[in-house]
Amino acid sequence: MAGSDHVLESLERAVRRLEQAGVADEALAEFVHRKRILGMERAPVMVPTGRVWPLGVLLLGRDGRLHATGKITRAVPAGYPGYQSPGIEVRRGYRAAAHAGKFVEGDTVNFDTAEIVLARLDANTTPLFVEGGEARVRWNPTNLAQSRALGPYLDDRVGLLVESA
Repeated sequence: MAGSDHVLESLERAVRRLEQAGVADEALAEFVHRKRILGMERAPVMVPTGRVWPLGVLLLGRDGRLHATGKITRAVPAGYPGYQSPGIEVRRGYRAAAHAGKFVEGDTVNFDTAEIVLARLDANTTPLFVEGGEARVRWNPTNLAQSRALGPYLDDRVGLLVESA
């Protein structure tokens, strides 16, 4: 990827700033549908896969890996079904799966994320893309014109987390 050294430097600088400021990170998980046992269906569970800092449309791991933001929930008891709407019941199921995982109660859990491979950036599938040799971040997947350069984007997002820590 063009400018990959600059991208890696920006990511390393962001990780250093976040660690030095003691900014709390969040859990990264995989939502797993467990196999049946003796024909009985088992509830899904979230399996921890790492820790990340939320930076808008990006999730940054301590190892410098990036993920596109996916879904988010908390590891708390799911409560009783209220049958108010299908969407509420789906979110209740996510909370139950996170609570069944190995997370601290109350931890924020990010899942259904997509790892961003820096060697294969594609403007059609990730919020991070290369334009004119420069890495850029976009909020809106349909509008590349409203993108920002990665360096200033990371500086702004990290600054917000550091100030609130």
